[in-house]
This record gives sequence, C-alpha cells and structure tokens, in this order.
Amino acid sequence: MNIALVLSGGTGSRLGGKVPKQYLACDGRMMITRCMETVFSHPSMDAVQIVAADMWRETIVREMESWIFSHDDTFREKFFGFSAPGETRQLSILSGLQDIANRAEDDDVVMVHDAARPCLSARLISECLAALNEHDGVMPVLPMKDTVYLSRDGKTVSKLLPRSEIFAGQAPEFFRLGKYLQANEALPRDKMLVINGATEPAILAGLDIAMVPGDEANFKITTAADMERYSAWLEAQKE
Repeated sequence: MNIALVLSGGTGSRLGGKVPKQYLACDGRMMITRCMETVFSHPSMDAVQIVAADMWRETIVREMESWIFSHDDTFREKFFGFSAPGETRQLSILSGLQDIANRAEDDDVVMVHDAARPCLSARLISECLAALNEHDGVMPVLPMKDTVYLSRDGKTVSKLLPRSEIFAGQAPEFFRLGKYLQANEALPRDKMLVINGATEPAILAGLDIAMVPGDEANFKITTAADMERYSAWLEAQKE
C-alpha cells in the first residue's frame, strides 16, 4: 500500500496574513486542494493522511467534497483521516507516521509532501515510486545552478564547494514506512527540533536513499513572490 502524508499544519508566517498559505484560495481553489487532487487521482496512491490543525479540518473536508470526491466518489475511500500537527515539521511527520502505522504494514510506502507545494505532478510521483523498488527511500532533487560557497562565520568565504556534488532536495519524499518510522522514533526530541528535511532522519539512520530528477515547477510557496509565481503557473495551465 502507498500512503500519502500531506503536511498542512504550518502557520505560513513568512508569507504574512492571518490565513496560513496552504488555505489561501487562488483561481477558486485552496492551495492544499491542488496537490490533493494529484495525490487522490494517482492510480498508485492508495490512501491519504493529512496533518492539519483542528480549526481547518472542516474546511479541508469541504474542499475535498467540492473538488475531489465530487469527481470520483471512490476517492473518498482513500482518505485515512487527520493527524495533529507537531511543534515542528518533522514532529508533524512523526505524528502522521504513528497514525498511519496503526492501519498499515512496515513494508508499505509513505509519501511525505507539503500542502504548500501545490504544483505536484503525477509524473514525479510515478518516477519516485519506480525508483523506490531497490532502495529504502527516494527524494527528488534539483542541481545547483549557482556557484556554492561554505562560510563558517556567515561573513567570509571559507571554502568553494563542488557544485556538481550538491543538490537541492524537494518533496515529495518516499520511504518504507517501518524503517522510516523507526528512524524518527530513534531520535531524541532535541534532535527532532532541528531537523531541516524529511530525509534527514533516514540519512542519520543509515538508510539507502536514492535521488531522482526533481521538477522546477514543484516549488514550495513561502513568500509573496512565490505566490505570484504560483498565479502565473495557474494561468499557464489554462493556456
């Protein structure tokens, strides 16, 4: 079984405003709805678990009823339910993993994705799943376009880094549920609080993580400029 864990518990503070970015409507639909449409409709995704605060859950259900279940009522059976957000993104992931583990097997696959990455493509999901066959996990990555430097004090250049060996990670990230849950539960709380990416606990646990080419359009919306880019992307889809 392949289960999507959609993270929608963030506050979107960097974008500003009272409404978290994933619940902002653009072209008639909330941001979270865009990625959920892709996940629910993908033939290889069997279930969806959503991390979201209580106050937004009714809104999410209404969006699913309007834009997802109304098109195919069988998608309703894929919805596992909600999980409580954690103090950080990684603790939210752990919350979702523990809920999923109550209904899934260790060998099942969990896909971790952000609601704030609405331009997710079915192609990227398929390519990640295909690469997972021989590994413990998979993550899409983008090559670095700019020259990359290391600065130990944040003021002066300490070292030039080999650009060809450095990649920017994206979501969705895919893992074998049992091994990935163990990797997260093995970390003490203080370590979990400073995790920067979903794959980090897997790397720390020594799991075998493959990389596949990422998608430039699969950007995370964080700033007002990202919202403008998202609006432009939506217009391009119409054309």
